[in-house]
Amino acid sequence: MNHVNIWTEKYRPSKFEDVVGQQEIIKRVSSLVQSLNIPHLLFAGPAGTGKSTLALITVKELFGAKWKENYLELNASDERGIEVVRQKVKDFARTKAIENIPFKVIFLDEADALTKEAQQALRRTMENFSNTCRFIMSCNYSSRIIDPIQSRCVIFRFKLLEKKDITQVMKKIAEHERIKITEDAFETLYEASEGDCRRAINLLQATASISPDVNSEMILMISSKARPADVRVVLDYALAGDFVNARDKLLDVMLKESVAGTDIIKSIQKEIWNLQIEPDIKVRLTEKTGETEFRMTEGSDEFVQLQSLLASFVLAGKGKI
Repeated sequence: MNHVNIWTEKYRPSKFEDVVGQQEIIKRVSSLVQSLNIPHLLFAGPAGTGKSTLALITVKELFGAKWKENYLELNASDERGIEVVRQKVKDFARTKAIENIPFKVIFLDEADALTKEAQQALRRTMENFSNTCRFIMSCNYSSRIIDPIQSRCVIFRFKLLEKKDITQVMKKIAEHERIKITEDAFETLYEASEGDCRRAINLLQATASISPDVNSEMILMISSKARPADVRVVLDYALAGDFVNARDKLLDVMLKESVAGTDIIKSIQKEIWNLQIEPDIKVRLTEKTGETEFRMTEGSDEFVQLQSLLASFVLAGKGKI
């Protein structure tokens, strides 16, 4: 069995048609590539949705076997200062391509990590060397990219993958690796990955390293996520007015199964909408959940905050919220 994280590279798509979940973007980018001329591109969207993969496929389709000589990849979260733009980027950008294509390609991964000064320097580089170099940038948040760079790029916004997309990739891997996956495991993989294909692949690999027969329970154990059924029991106790049992069950889930408070909050938020209570109460409880999550991320004690949240559920069960 391969070590964790190898599968993400092993099963990285190598052609446009292999990329799942971003059909409209694929269609537009592939048409640009067929014309053998691309503008500066900005790929924005959540992690694990295919941004880096699509950049690599674009370059390989443009340059064929000579792609490595005409391609520079930099991770802006590692090299984020102005000197990187002035030296590495500018030196590569000012030289001509060694192929029929008249330009090279620089891929800046996690470009939203670049400092504002580096982005200002990059803006001038993009302008001055547009004849010999094209930039492909990827980021999680396009709002962190300065407007002058955004205006020089064609922006493609990636979306989280749907369940059918994640399932398609998981089935392909399972077939190649001779893994048996139960139907409920596909649902759990999707829920645990939250639309991030990279996370889903890593979860599947870690689970398959224990046993070639993958089921929902194993995935929940590996992902350290709270079981929805356990969270539902906690909330049912609270809504019934039994604060002590709700608190004890919550601590049991967190301590015995090593589930973090932030993960518990996400599970509670999802489970609220499955409760048999009035819609306006669900809205108020969701608001309380968001407030608790904010306090926890700001450094408040998670046990105290979660108990406070359970108290809100008890009050909701009594019609006092």
